[in-house]
Amino acid sequence: MNRIDWALLAPSARDAALQRPVTRRSDELRRAVARIIEQVRADGDATLRALTRKFDGVELGELRVSVAEFAEAAASITATAREAIDEACVRIRGFHAAQQPLSLRVETAPGVVCERISRPIRAVGLYVPAGSAPLPSSAMMLGVPAQLAGCERVVLCSPPNPQGRVDPHVLYVAQRCGISEVFKVGGAQAIAAMAIGTASVPRCDKLFGPGNAYVTEAKLQFAAEGTAIDMPAGPSEVMVIADDAADPAFIASDLLSQAEHGPDSQVVLVATSATLIDAVAQETEVQLAGLARAGTARDSLSHSRWIHVATLEEATDIANAYAPEHLIVHTREPRALLPRIRAAGSVFLGAYAAESLGDYCSGTNHVLPTNGAARGWSGVSLTSFLNFITVQEVTAAGLRAIGPCAMTLAGIEGLDAHAQAVRLRLERAA
Repeated sequence: MNRIDWALLAPSARDAALQRPVTRRSDELRRAVARIIEQVRADGDATLRALTRKFDGVELGELRVSVAEFAEAAASITATAREAIDEACVRIRGFHAAQQPLSLRVETAPGVVCERISRPIRAVGLYVPAGSAPLPSSAMMLGVPAQLAGCERVVLCSPPNPQGRVDPHVLYVAQRCGISEVFKVGGAQAIAAMAIGTASVPRCDKLFGPGNAYVTEAKLQFAAEGTAIDMPAGPSEVMVIADDAADPAFIASDLLSQAEHGPDSQVVLVATSATLIDAVAQETEVQLAGLARAGTARDSLSHSRWIHVATLEEATDIANAYAPEHLIVHTREPRALLPRIRAAGSVFLGAYAAESLGDYCSGTNHVLPTNGAARGWSGVSLTSFLNFITVQEVTAAGLRAIGPCAMTLAGIEGLDAHAQAVRLRLERAA
């Protein structure tokens, strides 16, 4: 672990202490993804099959999951798994259904009514990764709000397993969310297929979902071309704020639950007690020994940060500067710190708020901004699947009330046609 005494660091060193272990978007990565995108643009389904053969080692015929495969998937998973998925979906649905936006209607001047209305995005593309393990939880986090929003078309892509099938748990979630268009495609090529459209995969208006560096790069390249995306997302991360009342075993378990995601994940502990940091370090070693992914977790811990601070106020300042994907507040009075928190993807208050609960079944969404993006981006929500449209309705009296203002401002900007569009109407309305 990398132990840091915050009081001893110069300002420049403090910035360095909060750097992520993520490499910048290299020119090599950009070029590789750009080649994949151009291949998909040129050869569509043929490229998807070729890249699936190359990267996944699977020869595919039909890219789309069949009705029979859906039925086989539902029958193949255990009743316990089905019940857990159903239970989680109920809570996710409950939290997201409460996010329905209210219609807004304001008379800004007599005869001038301004409104803001929402409409579901027509076609959305959901990416569910399956690198070291399939992630049906991501399918829930994307599928449930897409269904609630009423999107006309929902497309889901996920890499095939060695048998050429999408994970059955992912298919069960898709079926539960009313998603029938599921494709056995992964990586940057899946993002390209949903952004461009192929003979099999429909073109989508907005792309969602986490993924590896290639997936993220593909999303960013399409965003630069005008395709909407949910957010830039990278490796998982967690920060824990703790005082001397915190439970070292709980903290160690939360740090390890993120560290096991991958060697590029980052975990940060910010604590007011040096004794607690020592205890967490010892407990982490104990718990590591029993993990199937101990090697991965240990690689992640090699660039972790264990920061000793003087006060909890200083700890929240560090959290706001770091802007973590997940922020756990494990203190005597965790809610007392909430007003100070300005930048985080999702906050977990109290000793029993394990980050894993948010990953799966508390009801909040786990598709969250990483790598500091939480300073300006929010996690996925119901409104991520909606477009908001403003409306204005103006009567003749309303035109007379605000038209002169518009003409003056158009004159200041030297836009005569703008002024003329108002002047002609004022003459008619006189």
